[in-house]
Amino acid sequence: MATPSKKTSTPSPQPSKRALPRDPSSEVPSKRKNSAPQLPLLQSSGPFVEGSIVRISMENFLTYDICEVSPGPHLNMIVGANGTGKSSIVCAICLGLAGKPAFMGRADKVGFFVKRGCSRGMVEIELFRASGNLVITREIDVAKNQSFWFINKKSTTQKIVEEKVAALNIQVGNLCQFLPQDKVGEFAKLSKIELLEATEKSIGPPEMHKYHCELKNLREKEKQLETSCKEKTEYLQKMVQRNERYKQDVERFYERKRHLDLIEMLEAKRPWVEYENVRQEYEEVKLVRDRVKEEVRKLKEGQIPVTCRIEEMENERHNLEARIKEKATDIKEASQKCKQKQDVIERKDKHIEELQQALIVKQNEELDRQRRIGNTRKMIEDLQNELKTTENCENLQPQIDAITNDLRRIQDEKALCEGEIIDKRRERETLEKEKKSVDDHIVRFDNLMNQKEDKLRQRFRDTYDAVLWLRNNRDKFKQRVCEPIMLTINMKDNKNAKYIENHIPSNDLRAFVFESQEDMEVFLKEVRDNKKLRVNAVIAPKSSYADKAPSRSLNELKQYGFFSYLRELFDAPDPVMSYLCCQYHIHEVPVGTEKTRERIERVIQETRLKQIYTAEEKYVVKTSFYSNKVISSNTSLKVAQFLTVTVDLEQRRHLEEQLKEIHRKLQAVDSGLIALRETSKHLEHKDNELRQKKKELLERKTKKRQLEQKISSKLGSLKLMEQDTCNLEEEERKASTKIKEINVQKAKLVTELTNLIKICTSLHIQKVDLILQNTTVISEKNKLESDYMAASSQLRLTEVFQDLPNTLDEIDALLTEERSRASCFTGLNPTIVQEYTKREEEIEQLTEELKGKKVELDQYRENISQVKERWLNPLKELVEKINEKFSNFFSSMQCAGEVDLHTENEEDYDKYGIRIRVKFRSSTQLHELTPHHQSGGERSVSTMLYLMALQELNRCPFRVVDEINQGMDPINERRVFEMVVNTACKENTSQYFFITPKLLQNLPYSEKMTVLFVYNGPHMLEPNTWNLKAFQRRRRRITFTQPS
Repeated sequence: MATPSKKTSTPSPQPSKRALPRDPSSEVPSKRKNSAPQLPLLQSSGPFVEGSIVRISMENFLTYDICEVSPGPHLNMIVGANGTGKSSIVCAICLGLAGKPAFMGRADKVGFFVKRGCSRGMVEIELFRASGNLVITREIDVAKNQSFWFINKKSTTQKIVEEKVAALNIQVGNLCQFLPQDKVGEFAKLSKIELLEATEKSIGPPEMHKYHCELKNLREKEKQLETSCKEKTEYLQKMVQRNERYKQDVERFYERKRHLDLIEMLEAKRPWVEYENVRQEYEEVKLVRDRVKEEVRKLKEGQIPVTCRIEEMENERHNLEARIKEKATDIKEASQKCKQKQDVIERKDKHIEELQQALIVKQNEELDRQRRIGNTRKMIEDLQNELKTTENCENLQPQIDAITNDLRRIQDEKALCEGEIIDKRRERETLEKEKKSVDDHIVRFDNLMNQKEDKLRQRFRDTYDAVLWLRNNRDKFKQRVCEPIMLTINMKDNKNAKYIENHIPSNDLRAFVFESQEDMEVFLKEVRDNKKLRVNAVIAPKSSYADKAPSRSLNELKQYGFFSYLRELFDAPDPVMSYLCCQYHIHEVPVGTEKTRERIERVIQETRLKQIYTAEEKYVVKTSFYSNKVISSNTSLKVAQFLTVTVDLEQRRHLEEQLKEIHRKLQAVDSGLIALRETSKHLEHKDNELRQKKKELLERKTKKRQLEQKISSKLGSLKLMEQDTCNLEEEERKASTKIKEINVQKAKLVTELTNLIKICTSLHIQKVDLILQNTTVISEKNKLESDYMAASSQLRLTEVFQDLPNTLDEIDALLTEERSRASCFTGLNPTIVQEYTKREEEIEQLTEELKGKKVELDQYRENISQVKERWLNPLKELVEKINEKFSNFFSSMQCAGEVDLHTENEEDYDKYGIRIRVKFRSSTQLHELTPHHQSGGERSVSTMLYLMALQELNRCPFRVVDEINQGMDPINERRVFEMVVNTACKENTSQYFFITPKLLQNLPYSEKMTVLFVYNGPHMLEPNTWNLKAFQRRRRRITFTQPS
């Protein structure tokens, strides 16, 4: 079906790719040229579901030059070796359907998906629709990192593409539908909540996820309301409790106030009673009383018309305010009309300015044309004068030929110099490589030495610190000082290290060796006394023992299996070797083999050696002082710990000398390069000078012809400018006519605007009159209310006085009683009463608010109950179906698995999630699928089976799974593959893409499968030469002609 081929820019063969389908009717598309090919829309040719992919086309995309893939309606298995381009098809599906580049886990910019070296790439996806297939094209610009979108070859936006894709329920960002290679491990990392959301979007009804989101929002608002109600209730209770504490004090305050008010009234009436008592005659008092009663009656009757008048004033005020509002509306409408007219007038003014500006531009253009004509004529005249004075350049050719010959000679010298520079550079590169190799060898020697020092530091830290001090203070010693013996000894063969370590005690192995007693005392004073370090030190013999010959030749001992003395097994500085020979007689102690141990009695009797080493034992031989008998003892050799690291110091010195020689050669090469570069620079400078001279001569030679061409060109330009004339008078007349027409329209608009302004002014005057009338009415009403209040106050005072005693004795007695009662109320604070009153108002306000919040909360709870019923019941049914299929799949594999809806609190809708629990061994319990508990293969199996459980329930048109079988063992891989084939090849199931680099043998296949092979190699055919039908015909002919 698809035959991708990499375009090549060099003659050398380049690798090509081709994906071959099983469909024999497909053909290879030709290479795209400058524009996209006009491919017809494919109609439904099989049981495709709405939104299935019927064609994938790629150009300059990742590994592909041109490729077209036509998948089948059921299971599509894409097979190919690693790196051939299988996942490139997955990337094309994701990006072609408006997916985000970061979701693929490869790159965060879409430009990175274009083939390297290309400036643009293209992905085209054709989706099946019953009403006509949908072709989505995405062209990618690398330089701008932008995408250009097309639907059915018509330009569009990414938002419209996303809407079209979403309408077909395609979700390339949902791991339950689209699982790329780099995201396979992420599926097991999905939390229960994320898995539920992905499952809802993938297989749930369209409204399920919407209901879930709505429930979460409603629950969040419900929590906020519950919190608000709780806070307000608690605050209200605190306010009520606080007021209850002060209620008795407030009641006492008001009771005291009542007594004080009564005292005030009594004190006010007492002078009045005194005044009345002065009048002796009762009749006069009676007349006064009757007159007061009459006045009270008249005051009451007089208040009735005042009240009526106040009501009339209030009604009149309301009418005036209504009329004021109407006038304000009329004024607003008139102002808007004025604004519209002003805008039209401004546009007319702008139009006039544009016409005037256009006329000015044309006038300037005409002036500029005249100026250019004059300039051109002057230039033609100057060129003609220059042409007349131009010399004859026919005699310049010999000079040009001579310079050309010089240039050739210099070029040859430059080429020779460049060749020498290249040779020097190659020689330098070779020396650099040799230097790096020698440096690496020296570093390896140093690393071995560091290993020995690390062992010393780990076992004998004080000795290691003393070594560091010695290296920094060698100038304090007069003669040679050797570091600890274990560092200076270098075994020729580390297998023999056990003999030296068993022969020399540990204390001496870590001892420093001195040639001078004075130097040793200075050292010990510094490190032992001052630094408190526990170290050992020894003095080498004054006369050297390093080269002292053994008492018996080794050749005499070889018959017993001895192959060396201890001294010959290692190298060491002369003082160290001398000390060991003197102290431990290493030049006299032979080392034997297993043969020596087999003949040990004979060896002891015949050789009379005091110490002997065999392959694994040490023998010490002594002669009894009393009986003169030979006594021997043997011990097993301990494993070497310190001297197993071998450093060939002679080779290291040779490498250092070799490194110095390389440095000397590098300096010589660098000096030669500098000289050659100077020569090359000089030749380059001379070459540039000759080229400049040749250029000047050529310019002089061709100057006459150039002048003639310039004159001809300028004459042509002059003719065109003279023809391009402009009638300014006609343009001015046209502009004047248009301006007059606009001015007439403008005058009409100004008249209309003036009338509107007059209307608006009249309305403003009417509004001001109404406001003045309203103000007068309000003032009159306020005066009447003031009079009414004064009369009411006088009436109340009279009525109160009537209720009080009428004699001085009674008034005095009542005053005394009330003052006594008032004096009983002590310690009362008016501030408490004010706070109490304020809190009472707050309590009333809070009570109203709380009532409203509770009503709103009840409404939210009712809405939540309704939405929950519409969401939770279908969700439970859906999860039950998934669990049934998931459990069946696991049971068929002799394992166990289940899927359930999990939540800790039924009311926390944002905590609902899908929990996957699996068991792969009969001896274990079901465990939740996590990134850590199960192995990689178990996670892959669980992920694959969950996706298969969604397959028959899925609303999505296709599903993509990329290389999920990589971590599975062969048994599970075979089982999972059988399930995939059986599930994805059923009727009425969605399309399935299964990408894998390898397959097991003897797997079951279905007739409904489509297998796509992706090939990669240097000998692939170009797309324009590949024809699948012709290939199949040739294959059939070969098959028929072969003998059975």
